[in-house]
Amino acid sequence: MAGLRDGELEKAIGREVRAFRRQLDATVAELARQAGLSAGMLSKIENGMTSPSLATLRALSKALNVPVTAFFRRFEEEHDATFVKAGQGLTIERRGTRAGHQYQLLGHSVRARVMVEPYLITLTERSDVFPVFQHSGVEFLYMLQGEVGYRHGNKTYVMRPGDSLFFDAAVPHGPEELRKLPIRFLSVISYPRDEG
Repeated sequence: MAGLRDGELEKAIGREVRAFRRQLDATVAELARQAGLSAGMLSKIENGMTSPSLATLRALSKALNVPVTAFFRRFEEEHDATFVKAGQGLTIERRGTRAGHQYQLLGHSVRARVMVEPYLITLTERSDVFPVFQHSGVEFLYMLQGEVGYRHGNKTYVMRPGDSLFFDAAVPHGPEELRKLPIRFLSVISYPRDEG
């Protein structure tokens, strides 16, 4: 399986088998006997040192009185997590880049049905106003530095550090007044994957 670390699945299965055995207050030897396995084989399975066959998993599931799928319940092939060190976000070109807006992508989800794109946006003296962004989904802004008049539809919100704005991104929006530079804010855009 692509992206699967060596032994990860075996260890996950082993943890579950051991947990179910302990819930029954059974010894390794007792469970091995009930499942028709050697104690050594069961020990290897519980320690994630071997990959049990489907027949072996079926025998264990019968002995433990659980479905075979119970051995996989806490296992996930991949986990979505993105860690970005300060100042090391991926610089992205977006429509506002031409107006001097700097975008640093701070993470994204690769498998979720909903796309989430967190950005750190910086506006400096070289930036222009650009109040005409419009896209599907919703957006959340959180001000970190400076002061901006941020337009959403027909209303402009004066945003200072600590202020936030959550809105329907299908409505025209964007920084309309660059009041105190530099301006830095987090922008988190979310939309259904099929619309991306």
